[in-house]
Amino acid sequence: MATKHPLPGSERTVEQGSKLIGACDPAEKIEVFVMLRRQQQAQFDALMSRIEAGDPNVQPLSREALAKDYGAAPGDIAKVKAFAAAHGLTVVREDAAARSVLLSGTVAQFQSAFEVRLDKYEHHTAGEFRGRTGAVNVPDDLHDVVEAVLGLDNRPQARPHFRIRPPFSAARTHQASFTPLELASLYQFPQGDGGGQCVGIIELGGGYDPADLKSYFASLGVPAPTVKSVSVDQARNEPTGDPNGPDGEVTLDIEIVGAIVPGATIAVYFAPNSDAGFIDAVSRAVHDTVNKPSVISISWGGPESIWTSQSLAAFNSVLQSAAALGVTVCAASGDSGSSDGAGGGNHVDFPASSPYVLACGGTSLSASGSAITHEVVWNDGPQGGAGGGGVSTAFALPAWQDGLSVVSSAGGKKPLAKRGVPDVAGDASPLTGYTVLVAGMQTVVGGTSAVAPLWAGLIARINAARGASAGFVNPKLYKAAGACNDITQGNNGSFAASAGWDACTGLGSPNGQKVAAAL
Repeated sequence: MATKHPLPGSERTVEQGSKLIGACDPAEKIEVFVMLRRQQQAQFDALMSRIEAGDPNVQPLSREALAKDYGAAPGDIAKVKAFAAAHGLTVVREDAAARSVLLSGTVAQFQSAFEVRLDKYEHHTAGEFRGRTGAVNVPDDLHDVVEAVLGLDNRPQARPHFRIRPPFSAARTHQASFTPLELASLYQFPQGDGGGQCVGIIELGGGYDPADLKSYFASLGVPAPTVKSVSVDQARNEPTGDPNGPDGEVTLDIEIVGAIVPGATIAVYFAPNSDAGFIDAVSRAVHDTVNKPSVISISWGGPESIWTSQSLAAFNSVLQSAAALGVTVCAASGDSGSSDGAGGGNHVDFPASSPYVLACGGTSLSASGSAITHEVVWNDGPQGGAGGGGVSTAFALPAWQDGLSVVSSAGGKKPLAKRGVPDVAGDASPLTGYTVLVAGMQTVVGGTSAVAPLWAGLIARINAARGASAGFVNPKLYKAAGACNDITQGNNGSFAASAGWDACTGLGSPNGQKVAAAL
């Protein structure tokens, strides 16, 4: 048997507060997701440099061209399959375009194959999970081939970024709510129903009740969109009936997108809440040759600090493929302000912090009739939530953010040194939130998880009107002065709003007509 060595970036520790229950059942069947290197990486990097610079002469790749030229090489897939066979593992699925191989086997077989120990742990918030410590080990002939091995550890990786409005308090007299159509009007979205478009939505738990959707869209006076449920890694649409749980997120996302683009198809990708499940769900959406989403909305995430280097890199590579294909990815920036709910200072949320994502932050909105009267950074305090934002520790400064500055709440100003979050914003405060219907109950919901589908709906409308996908929109938006409503008041904890881009609301909330012109 070949000598094995640690796969760089695969090291894991057990989350503080976790209790060891004991060894996993060696006969338990599990699935593990292996991501492979991209062929012609240098050529692909050159293409991406032009896309990131906003070169108007670069056309998006077709899914077929990406698979053929920049997918996994047949020889690399063959090496992984030979490795699997040598360890008694079954190949469930291979996908050259997504550069992935899904393997199935017992705990004992995977422990032997990757020289890891898998144990059961329990955590007060994460619940019971399968975990590992240390690195994953691979043989020499796979060392340059394999970029990530995911799924050995299935601890929950992300949380949904939505917040239900708390009971009325006399201390908070300013409360309002809006339907997605009212917000589309306030933000001057161009007319249209998104006909011919597909919007992908990523969900890591819960589900939706078709009866809720039917009632909700009827109440708005719009036709119900076509909603498809796509199962990823054995997860599926499984509503719990609890609006405070993942059902609230799933239904919120569908109702916002569906209200704005009722003529579109909505493909909801359900996956397990683990790094493997999350990455596979987005990869399946990006490379989906059946539904072919032109826009993907992600309302889940977690602080960069909780991701392994290999999972960050693997996920970012999938998002890079989306940009190359002309698929716009909108992601919520988080609901816990500049800390992102993590200890030890400032943190940004991933995948919103990926430079290939349109990171969506939060505002608090006041309106009179058909006009916005006041819009500030969403910050309802420690208990009420605040829009996520700050500076990445994982990703370099993108070309389209070069020359920007970040302003602290204390008044200091310094050049932005790495990827700044968010890019844009929209109404997110539960106190000025979205009226939705979940589990038969009308409720008002906020959070940046509402902003990602809001922007996704806008871009789907624009795509339908253009007859082409806007694609990777970041360079164009940063070049287009005035396409967004600049938010200059408020803070999200450590960072303050300022004229132009800031680490609270990015470029600002959308002026849909101007965004359409910019794209």
